[in-house]
Amino acid sequence: MSAAPSQPLPHERARPLPPGSTYPAKDLCSQCGLCDSRWVAYVRSSCAFLEQRFESMEHQAHGRTRNLDDEDELYFGVQQRMLSARLAAPIEGAQWSGIVSRLGVRALESDLVDAVLCVQQSPDDRFTPLPVLARTPAEVLAARVNKPTLSPNLRVLEQLPGSGIRRLLAIGVGCQVQALRAVQATLPLDELYVLGLPCVDNVSRQGLQTFLNSASRSPDTVVHYEFMQDFRIHFRHADGSEETVPFFGLDTPALKDVFAPSCLSCFDYTNAGADLVVGYMGAEFGHQWITVRNPRGQRLLDLVEAELDTAPVTSRGDRRAAVQQGIGAYDKAVKLPLWLAEVIGFFVQRFGPRGLEYGRFSIDSHFTRNALWLQRHHPELVERHIPAFARRIVDRYTLPTP
Repeated sequence: MSAAPSQPLPHERARPLPPGSTYPAKDLCSQCGLCDSRWVAYVRSSCAFLEQRFESMEHQAHGRTRNLDDEDELYFGVQQRMLSARLAAPIEGAQWSGIVSRLGVRALESDLVDAVLCVQQSPDDRFTPLPVLARTPAEVLAARVNKPTLSPNLRVLEQLPGSGIRRLLAIGVGCQVQALRAVQATLPLDELYVLGLPCVDNVSRQGLQTFLNSASRSPDTVVHYEFMQDFRIHFRHADGSEETVPFFGLDTPALKDVFAPSCLSCFDYTNAGADLVVGYMGAEFGHQWITVRNPRGQRLLDLVEAELDTAPVTSRGDRRAAVQQGIGAYDKAVKLPLWLAEVIGFFVQRFGPRGLEYGRFSIDSHFTRNALWLQRHHPELVERHIPAFARRIVDRYTLPTP
């Protein structure tokens, strides 16, 4: 629980950085929005790219740190339970079945919170994020569908003082949640609930267009997309049609440098500081993966669990050889002909890792790639920037010479 301070704190005297300023994390800045609020005074102790604080954050949020000798916690973080689910009655227009949106709606309808921090889209562009403090179910539903670009969610913290909002549900990705947890005690709130999304490989709006132009048959009509457990990218177009492209068919040379440096140096794929995490990475295709990290997360899940078709998480296959081969292929920026990519995709989809093993495949692939990127671009950060759990995972593989 947080309460408004009785005396002015540094953040109340601070002002956002002026337009055009260089943010403290410089090229590693994920544009989380904290520096665009009066909480900029805390940036050096809260920014995920200036100071990694996983252990203290986990202890603060969950009462303990993850057990590195437990494979599930090593990979997926502190947890009380994991399950696979989808809404029995999906929300029309949602990216998948709409669990995150339904949670936001139910949190308001049940009077658990006064507002939901979520991300709508700019009226001028479907992929330009517009963070809001939603106070009605309609405003929450207007935020359905992911915006796979860097988003200044924490900018709206500036609106809290004087707003009457005392209980907040914040929806966000790992870097945003790390900063939010670091300043939580200074926020003018009585209650804060955090609903986390797993996240890797965001891009700038320009970078997103480069990706869409390279990967989709009709980049200007894409409504949303996701890299899914069947090793294909699923695009949904404005006319309702779907398009899928095998991971292995991407133009890697064109896309290798399109992802944000913040994402290439991040090790919080599974959103370690959230109370509840909803994504797809550890579930079978067609379902969402849900991780309850603490009692507050269970309280959130209680809002919608009766509306879900649930199943236990499963795990099949062995990711390790595929990860090791992928390290070299990515490093060399290999581009396969489409016919070969389809063949490889067919066999990997049929015989490759599934469920939690797919989640570990994705984590291993990104952690090894990011460790190598740091070694090459920011060797001075490697020792203090790669957390212990990520280092243990990366050490299982052989990386190319930096």
